[in-house]
Amino acid sequence: MTHNVPSITRRSALQASVGLAAASLCPGAVRRALGFESANERPRIGVIGCGVRWDKRVFAADGRYGVGKEFPKFGDIISVCDVDANRLARAKDIVQGWLGKAPDSASDYRKIIDDPRVDVVHISTPDHWHAKIAIEAMLAGKDVYCEKPMTLTIDEGRLLCEACRKTGAVMQVGTQQRSAPQFVKAIAMIRDGRLGKLVRVLCGIGGAPVSPEIPVATPPRHFDWDRWLGPAPRVDYRFQAGAPNIIQSWSRTHYEFRWWYEYSGGKLTDWGAHHVDIATWGMDKTDTGPISVDPIMVEHPVEFQDGYPKVDNAYNTATKFHIKAIYHDGVELILRHDTDNGILFEGTEGRIFVNRGKLVGKPVEDLASNPLPDGAMEAVYKGRELTDHVANFFAAVASRQEPISDVFSHHRALTTCHLAGIAARVGRKIRWDPDQEQVIGDPLAQSLVAREKRQRFEIEM
Repeated sequence: MTHNVPSITRRSALQASVGLAAASLCPGAVRRALGFESANERPRIGVIGCGVRWDKRVFAADGRYGVGKEFPKFGDIISVCDVDANRLARAKDIVQGWLGKAPDSASDYRKIIDDPRVDVVHISTPDHWHAKIAIEAMLAGKDVYCEKPMTLTIDEGRLLCEACRKTGAVMQVGTQQRSAPQFVKAIAMIRDGRLGKLVRVLCGIGGAPVSPEIPVATPPRHFDWDRWLGPAPRVDYRFQAGAPNIIQSWSRTHYEFRWWYEYSGGKLTDWGAHHVDIATWGMDKTDTGPISVDPIMVEHPVEFQDGYPKVDNAYNTATKFHIKAIYHDGVELILRHDTDNGILFEGTEGRIFVNRGKLVGKPVEDLASNPLPDGAMEAVYKGRELTDHVANFFAAVASRQEPISDVFSHHRALTTCHLAGIAARVGRKIRWDPDQEQVIGDPLAQSLVAREKRQRFEIEM
């Protein structure tokens, strides 16, 4: 069941929040619950990162790809930020087209974090910036919508959970499959026992591209390479035109950052953030993790030594893989590059396959004669009516309830993705303690749970 969430004003956010503040929120959250300064305006939004995930039109006329256009339905975008001056200028034009007024702009995200007018921050930066910006936004009293994957490392996930608890902020992760009807129905079927006991979940997430040797180049004048790197190590800028990809170039930066472990986790966290999230939800393991992760087969495009690529002139994330995670009750979660994109849930009494285009399997066919109970989908959708993912976020901002893709469950799901990447990098099976959240008996693998931030870009709590 779907419905349209009405436009949320600051007054409605305040009214929805006040009754909850004293009764249900920790002291650090009361200030957030009491809401906005002005009762006559919609929530004000600051956008940090204006690339393809925010709106494809920053470099092409086709704007179908990107979630940014959903935000003006619920609030006013008053500021945009990007380290690429060309993208920043285009983002200003796009917002003016949406709202009839050009937003403020900045190349330094801290101007948005420090702006008391901003209520909501939408983070669409590369992965290695997500945690630092989200934590600083929450500590500044703002709510956050952050594109997936939420973090670059497991340690960052723990810090984000701590910041969310400390501040009482509402933070939604952009794993929009959690609000798609076929995925919610799949979870409801599992909860209703339609598959029996789950024994195995297979996530097909596709392989990753390779690149030629990418030459060192001079960063364009409109692009602040040092600020783009931020917490990541200082390295040469590399660029070569002519790639058969969405950005038509090979580089260490725009869009292609996801194929470098320095800034992302490759397909294991790119599509893994989506499908492993649904798998973990279906397995009802959003508060725990695997006990072992085995890289049965992994291929990287460059050589590795002690968990790190030996060269820095080509894409380095895993291109092919078959990785198996096992949980304390014996349930298996498999990550593969060579199966249909989607999630196959296998139980003792049946199996179903779900992706963005379909939900199939005999238990699905059986729904025609034996439908799910009334309210089954709403029950797994945290007791609410199913709606658009961005709408779910703004409803949570108004009510101060937890959104459907919360920090805590996503941290656990993404930890499995990160562990798969760590096992792939060290080239061996690793054991994991999900309670203590640490690798057992493997110092090298444990060292990859966190990463040192470059000076000036540390995360401070």
